[in-house]
Amino acid sequence: MANGNKKSRKKLFVFGGLGLLLIVVILLVAFAGSKEEIISVQTEKVSRRTITQVVTATGKINPEFQVKIAAEATGEIVSLLVKEGDNVKKGQLLLRIKPDIYEAQKNSAVARLQQARASLNSTKALLEKVESDYKRVQELAQKGLASDADLEAARSNYLQTLGNYESQKSLVSQSEAALKEATETLNKTYVYSPMDGTISKLSVELGERVIGSGFTGTELLTVADLNNMEATVEVDENDVVLVSIGDTAKINIDAFGDKIFKGIVTQIGNSAITSGLGTQEEVVNFEVKIRLTDKDDKIRPGMSCDADIETETKENVIAVPIQSVTARAPKPEKHEEGEQGIVKENNKKNNKLQEVVFIVENGKAKMVKVKTGISDDNYIEIIEGLKGNEEVISGPYRAISKELEDGETVTVTSGKTKLAQNEK
Repeated sequence: MANGNKKSRKKLFVFGGLGLLLIVVILLVAFAGSKEEIISVQTEKVSRRTITQVVTATGKINPEFQVKIAAEATGEIVSLLVKEGDNVKKGQLLLRIKPDIYEAQKNSAVARLQQARASLNSTKALLEKVESDYKRVQELAQKGLASDADLEAARSNYLQTLGNYESQKSLVSQSEAALKEATETLNKTYVYSPMDGTISKLSVELGERVIGSGFTGTELLTVADLNNMEATVEVDENDVVLVSIGDTAKINIDAFGDKIFKGIVTQIGNSAITSGLGTQEEVVNFEVKIRLTDKDDKIRPGMSCDADIETETKENVIAVPIQSVTARAPKPEKHEEGEQGIVKENNKKNNKLQEVVFIVENGKAKMVKVKTGISDDNYIEIIEGLKGNEEVISGPYRAISKELEDGETVTVTSGKTKLAQNEK
């Protein structure tokens, strides 16, 4: 019996201990569940700033004025009088294409013209004689000294000779046109500079044979005005609507390191430049040209560049760090309907995401709906929603974008955001 009582007490202690442990666990879980979560954040005072909206694009440096010269005559280059980098004047002879065949064509055209003119002169002399005979027969016929047959024969001979004369005149005109064409073709074997500038590209060598054509001839060289350079950049379709003629720009040319060149937008393309058409990587850009107002003799065509186009500047506007603005879905509006007080949620009225910021009031995060304007790399303009001097939450990003809710308890840490540190 004693052993049985000992075993019963032992079991009682074991189960009692387990029960007590379970109660402690339940209390700990309940206590932990009721403990309010406190989110650590960084803040920044809402202030007024000057904001410059910038559109960034990449591209190449090109001469503002350049002419690509292609061959208009076929043949061998027998004289090359310039090299790449040479400065040239308008009308200066640059190269010569072998003219032999074109000189022969011109000489042949000259001979045909001379022959046509000789035939014209001969026919003219004959026409004058026939016309004189025709007039004499007319006078005799009026006096009754010539028959109608004689008159008709003289008239027919005159008209035929007149026709031959007009035909000869046409042949002379055709021969003159052929000579003019042959002369112009011969002149195309001489290539002159169309402007003052620099030989920025030389595509041929002495002795090389080129093909002449008015549209697709061999490219010979490029003459460019290197005193007037421009940046040709591609701007995304979403940003090009912000760019206007006359906007200022800061241009960084890769070859010049951190040096910044100033420029002005002079042209905005109307036609899109599409890459990756029909694929997920499809990109639509528009070409924008920016004239460089800063000059440097070392700038060369084809250099890579980045451009920051300043599209709009606003002074003394309320602004917050750009990462402070996030999007939240609006809370459903509830209203009672009918005699039975059925509650319905109006989710269709305002289901679009709203721009909001979180400010700190009495240790709580307060969500404020805002309307934003332009932005730069660091700050964004607040048009509606804030008055200034509020303490806006500026970090961390995860808290702003996901964790924070209206009324959430927060604690402000002494650590500052990188943006605030950079400002100082």
